[in-house]
Amino acid sequence: MQSEKVSITNDGATILKSIYTDNPAAKVLVELSKSQDDEVGDGTTSVVVLTGELLRECERLCDLNIHPQTIVQGFREASACARAALEGLAFQPSGEDDFQGYLLKCARTVLSSKILSGDREHFAQMAVGAVMRLRGKQQGVENIQIIKKVGGTLSDSFLEEGFLLDKKIGVGQPRRIENAKILVANTAMDTDKIKIYGARVRVDSMDKVAGLEKAEKEKMRAKCEKIINHGINVFVNRQLIYNFPEQLFADAGVLAIEHADFAGVERLAAVVGAEIVSTFDHPEGVKVGEAALVEEVMVGEDKLIRFSGIAGSEACSVVLRGASSHVLDEAERSLHDALCVLYRMTEDDRVVPGGGCPEARMAAAVDELATRTPGKRALAIEAFGRALRGIPATIANNAGLDSTELMTQLRAAHAAAPGASCHGVDVIKGSAGDMKEAGIFEAFKVKAQILSSATEATEMILRVDDVIKCAPRQREG
Repeated sequence: MQSEKVSITNDGATILKSIYTDNPAAKVLVELSKSQDDEVGDGTTSVVVLTGELLRECERLCDLNIHPQTIVQGFREASACARAALEGLAFQPSGEDDFQGYLLKCARTVLSSKILSGDREHFAQMAVGAVMRLRGKQQGVENIQIIKKVGGTLSDSFLEEGFLLDKKIGVGQPRRIENAKILVANTAMDTDKIKIYGARVRVDSMDKVAGLEKAEKEKMRAKCEKIINHGINVFVNRQLIYNFPEQLFADAGVLAIEHADFAGVERLAAVVGAEIVSTFDHPEGVKVGEAALVEEVMVGEDKLIRFSGIAGSEACSVVLRGASSHVLDEAERSLHDALCVLYRMTEDDRVVPGGGCPEARMAAAVDELATRTPGKRALAIEAFGRALRGIPATIANNAGLDSTELMTQLRAAHAAAPGASCHGVDVIKGSAGDMKEAGIFEAFKVKAQILSSATEATEMILRVDDVIKCAPRQREG
């Protein structure tokens, strides 16, 4: 039975992951989209569209009795030529302020096709602020915590500098701890009572039952004392903490937080510089985390615990607000795409104009290569150029524009200034326009990944005998 969970999204990778596919070639495309999402976060739809266009061209070439090996050879030459044209189009920001400016422009471009497009300026600023804190550090995007809280509007979302743990402080615990020493643990704190349903105890009097319970309590008391002897005032545990140890911690002035989800505990330990421990016999060997302030804060109608003033950490949390869980899920996917792209830009800061401009530039370079190539390979190289133009044509179609008219404008613009034009699809004006002037930019790494992944996937499918030329299954009746 298929899952009954409903997802409302326009994210390519999410849609492809959610549909059931039986065809092996279709499964390759789904994996391709997942790979693009994992590598760079954006371009999941583009890579599948380009692969589909390349496969369509393969089918036409196979109908002309051109051998798959010849097609593969032509595609490889065309891909290398397209890559060189893409590198020629890319440029690096000139300074730190310039770099942050291009980060913002790339974030706006990524978010413009998502649910966050109405508030893209707000979310672009948030994404850049979060990623700049990670720049040059060991932490990855997974250390940017995203917390979703139903209520309010998307514009109420905010970036919290520090770490938010989606838990409440227990009864009788201190609500605010300054100069916090934090011990992060994954240990059982629920053994202060006899588990009657989990054990069979034979006794001849109730006094012995009471003795057993007392022994369990003393065992738990000793464990709590070992934990307190670490010189801490905040104890975060992955597992439950029962009333008795919670009371012992409260009496000692220790803030105890129970049942923190495992991802939250791992992230918190990395952020505050602690190690997750399970045994407490050697306090001298345990790394305890530090924070200037731990306090309970309200977000909407919920209480969260905020860890702030963390020395040397680049931690931050994004709190998303929205009308429903579906809106929040889609907002999280959209923001995650932007964060991944911007994080990759901190590794490779080259940018290219967007709006189909890179594909038009690459197609022009590939067409020029085809005119210089003798033999049947030239047909494969030409086909590669036509497939590349499928991306700007799809952008135009999705914007409700005349793609045929726009593609002729693009081709003329790039032919008029070979290797210098930055024209792409301007969906606002409804014509071909200069993408640099429009401020539409994308990360070089995203485009390079789309090109290499689509070419490799097409080659792999083409090398399998008769996949392309397979006749469709006949319908019954």
